Amino acid sequence: MKIIQKILKSDFLKEQPPVLIDIGASGEINARWKEIAPYSICIAFDADDREFHITEQTNKSYKKLITFNRIVTATPEDQANFYLTHSPFCSSLLEPDTEKLKPWIFSELFKIEKTSKLPAITIESALQQANITYIDWFKTDTQGTDLRLFRSLPNQLKAGIMAAELEPGILDAYKEEDKLFSVMQEMQQAGLWLSSMTVKGTQRLSSDYAGNFGAFISKRLIRTTPGWAEVTYLRNNASSLPPREILLLFIFALIEKQYGFALEIIDLAIQQHSIPLFAECRVAVLKKMMSSRMNIPFVILKRQINKLLSKIHD
Repeated sequence: MKIIQKILKSDFLKEQPPVLIDIGASGEINARWKEIAPYSICIAFDADDREFHITEQTNKSYKKLITFNRIVTATPEDQANFYLTHSPFCSSLLEPDTEKLKPWIFSELFKIEKTSKLPAITIESALQQANITYIDWFKTDTQGTDLRLFRSLPNQLKAGIMAAELEPGILDAYKEEDKLFSVMQEMQQAGLWLSSMTVKGTQRLSSDYAGNFGAFISKRLIRTTPGWAEVTYLRNNASSLPPREILLLFIFALIEKQYGFALEIIDLAIQQHSIPLFAECRVAVLKKMMSSRMNIPFVILKRQINKLLSKIHD
């Protein structure tokens, strides 16, 4: 949407561009950040055992990309055990729970092939070294430690997060892992509401049995059981936010396709601030809703849009 670029180019974000944290980055740009990335600072973490360094660069994806070649831990540690599994996507700081994984068809993916000690860093320390003092969108996918990383942030940093994206477990895959129910409780207490959830899963069928039937047949015949979830949270109380954070929360609501929430944010902002850009935001989201043919009477939408457009021109 054009309004997103207009906000990102405005004076509200010129001195404080959006800061995006990506822990467990896949090496590619987060598809959900594609539109805002050229205006944003991204801090990404890539764990390896090389000599410590910070890579800071301007690239075609982000305004600035700062990469730390460190594993991220909730508490300060020089090094941390990292369990490398048969599937690299299952590798974690936490030890896979082999016994509890036995009933599940994908248990072989968690087989430990090597345990390494990797250099570690906390998010707070990384931000200090990068001279960054705030976070706008917090994204983490660390195979079992997402919640403890969020909890490790100072209260001031947590209070400034407008969007949080985590991937907690549901079934028992790792020893002492952070679970979905704990994430839901913590986020509500932190003033964030659940905007979206995509539940992923696997089949409850021992790999010993699966060998007799074949994985393809097993997956077709046996119900997929919820195993983990991709969740996205948005800041709940917009009434107490300054204009910069209101505008970012509005953008994040649009990215999440939470157009009703976007209207809610902007209506509160218009009541509290005499900023023309807020009225333009309201027009933009109403137009988006109208073009999407959502279940709102066309006549009402047209009347509201025309009224707001006349105010902007005045």
